Amino acid sequence: MGQLDGKVAIITGAASGFGLADAKAFVKEGAKVVMTDLNEEEGQKQATALGDNAIFVKQDVSKEEEWQKVFDKAKETFGPVNAMVNNAGILVFDNAETVTLDDLHKTLSVNLDGVVLGEKYGIINMKKTGGSIVNMSSIAGIIGVPKVFSYAASKGAVRVITKAAALHCCNNHYPIRINSIHPGYAHTPMIDIYPDMRSSAIEAQHPMGRLARPEEIANLAVFLASDKSSFSTGSEFLVDGGYTAQ
Repeated sequence: MGQLDGKVAIITGAASGFGLADAKAFVKEGAKVVMTDLNEEEGQKQATALGDNAIFVKQDVSKEEEWQKVFDKAKETFGPVNAMVNNAGILVFDNAETVTLDDLHKTLSVNLDGVVLGEKYGIINMKKTGGSIVNMSSIAGIIGVPKVFSYAASKGAVRVITKAAALHCCNNHYPIRINSIHPGYAHTPMIDIYPDMRSSAIEAQHPMGRLARPEEIANLAVFLASDKSSFSTGSEFLVDGGYTAQ
């Protein structure tokens, strides 16, 4: 038996990187998965490769009008949703002096608005039947990372709204748990396209001496989506090779 047998999950940003690793791990553990992304060609290709237990729906997570449609498609195809991973995100390199409002707002629209809407519609759709929401944040949501100012703003906000939404569910006796994952640097397309981010110096910043593999982040997402994490809510989970322990 898989850890996610009987689960129906929505995973955003699932055409590549952490989202794709999550989708593969969820299907392997028995879940039926709705993968969403703006990259329709790659998303459809990856969903097809995963077989009958995965479908792809094109979605812009920053557009509220698209959210309920995803939940409706999930229910129509697999049944009511009881797990979701708000993973979709973008990265901009800037700092407190070079930041532009255009870059800030663009980053927040995906990394923060997308999570806000994911929580909102996740709660609306799961408050009677129950479930787990996993929000992808970052070590940049825990500590200062000066080269990714806008990204850090979005990920720090994700950490706090995870707690606020989790307590809202507890206060209203909704059987929904909400937690955040905070990875260190990992080998994903978002990182690997930048040669400087694949250097030995970046690896050395992690006491374990390497970057994470997406599958290692997905293992934690599986745990948080499963019933094995039944007493965890409103918490942040670090998977960073010791980065923030220094």
